Amino acid sequence: NLLKKVKENPKEAISLCNQFKKMNSQGISLSSAEAIKTVSKRKNLSQADAEILSIYVIGLNCPEIF
Repeated sequence: NLLKKVKENPKEAISLCNQFKKMNSQGISLSSAEAIKTVSKRKNLSQADAEILSIYVIGLNCPEIF
C-alpha cells in the first residue's frame, strides 16, 4: 500500500521529488535523520516507512537526489 500509492500516482512522486530537491538545496541529505523525520511527519508515517518511501521514490523518479 505504501509504495503502490506513489507508483500509481506520478504527481505524488513528483511532489516528493520536489520536496527532496528543496531539502538538498538546503544541504540536507535524504538519508539523514532530519530528512527522514520530515518525511515521516509530512506523510504521517513511521520513520522506517518514511525511509522506505524516500528510497523508492528517489530510485524510480529522482536519482539525482543525495
